[in-house]
Amino acid sequence: MSEYSLSALRVGQSAYVAEIQADEAMRRRLLDLGLIRGTRVTCTAKSPAGDPAAYLIRGAVIALRKSDAAQIEVGVVP
Repeated sequence: MSEYSLSALRVGQSAYVAEIQADEAMRRRLLDLGLIRGTRVTCTAKSPAGDPAAYLIRGAVIALRKSDAAQIEVGVVP
């Protein structure tokens, strides 16, 4: 499995959460949203400027800033 940040996902691409490297407050917020290890995440849309982007997480669409998404390592199963 290759790993990279969530912000690198293209629209329509899916990956699985590998690790969250955010500060404690942001980490807690992301965990509360359901972003735990192994969770499937799909990029559903990006704004014209690319920031923020919308992600489908456990049936809910969540918008994340590129700087926040960059702190989430994801892996794509080949």
